[in-house]
Amino acid sequence: MEKSTVIGLVAGFISVFVGMILKGAPLSSMNNPAAFLIIIGGTFACLFNAFPMETVAKLPTLFKLLFRAENDGSKVELVKLFVELSQLARREGILALEGRVADIEDPFFRNGLSMVIDGMDPDFVSDVLDAELAVMEERHAEARSILTQAGTYAPTLGVLGAVVGLIAALADLSDVNRLGHAISAAFIATILGIFTGYVIWLPFANKLKVKSANEIAHKRMIIEGILSLQAGDSPTAIQAKLMVFIPQSERGELEEE
Repeated sequence: MEKSTVIGLVAGFISVFVGMILKGAPLSSMNNPAAFLIIIGGTFACLFNAFPMETVAKLPTLFKLLFRAENDGSKVELVKLFVELSQLARREGILALEGRVADIEDPFFRNGLSMVIDGMDPDFVSDVLDAELAVMEERHAEARSILTQAGTYAPTLGVLGAVVGLIAALADLSDVNRLGHAISAAFIATILGIFTGYVIWLPFANKLKVKSANEIAHKRMIIEGILSLQAGDSPTAIQAKLMVFIPQSERGELEEE
């Protein structure tokens, strides 16, 4: 599980609700079904208006990604794997790698290695893998734009909810006490709109952007390794090429070996 997502959500709710208590605002004021309907229901209504059904249907998958830890594997382990494959290819030939393809879980890696074993042109292999990476990046950008748009809609709907609440409050000015309570309740929609927009939707979109960037960097490392294998580079040369993808602080294990 992605612990940072859980920590962020818990800290966000605690900050707002404890802050309300410290400011003297009663938590009972949050019991406002109309505000929740306007903000939550309105946000999803906007998403359905803004995106086709097949895009909105990806929301459950996006939430799963937000709470799932990255499992691309260590970059250090990836370097070790390419060095091992390079040693095998230099010792027994590139066709000897065919027995290792089934052990590779990543379809992107497996597809690229299969093309190399089949003897395809290096430029063709590079073009295919780059194209697949570009399409994946575009797909990721389209998916996370759902959350980005939700983050822009929610605060504005909060203003709309506050206006609706004020209209209801000012419709009857005969009871001053009731008027104060009604005005207070009107701004609950604003709180919900700002909170969901800037604490949930937009940060979630940014986290997906970071996850996508990490995955793309991992796959670019795979492309470099596959093309180096195809070029017949030595294990030492492949390790040197792939080391540039690893932060200096994480290179100690490889340098020791």
